[in-house]
Amino acid sequence: MLWVRARELPYCRKGPDEAMVKRKRQFFVAVVDDDAGMRMATQALFNSHGLRTQGFSSAEQFLQSRDGCKAGCLVLDMRLPGMSGLELQQELRVRGLAIPAIFVTAEPDSDLKLQTQILRCGAIAVLRKPFDPERLAQLVQAALEAQRQP
Repeated sequence: MLWVRARELPYCRKGPDEAMVKRKRQFFVAVVDDDAGMRMATQALFNSHGLRTQGFSSAEQFLQSRDGCKAGCLVLDMRLPGMSGLELQQELRVRGLAIPAIFVTAEPDSDLKLQTQILRCGAIAVLRKPFDPERLAQLVQAALEAQRQP
């Protein structure tokens, strides 16, 4: 048997909560990777999860962007032309910007020295290429949710 509510409850809303939509628009995921194919694929992954993204081909391009400080989360390649992903994260800390960062890298790290160094600099996680896209999406979602908490 199917039951249908006779009247709408006062707390039920039609459409999205405006405050939630506004908060969601405040943040975007910055993808910093010099490989255009990887950058676009990563952005497409986040877009499919309803997240706004902005891509950058270098750390310098990110730093020169007027919107960089509005990033809710960074997805950084370790090896970039010019400044590395790790150097970018350190520069952001010097500037007083504590943007959550997730590193994706193909760098060999059998003794985990690189991973330890990255995590000590405040990164949330380090994923090895090729990485599980859904794991990356979960990490980014968690970082953005943490940013939204008052």
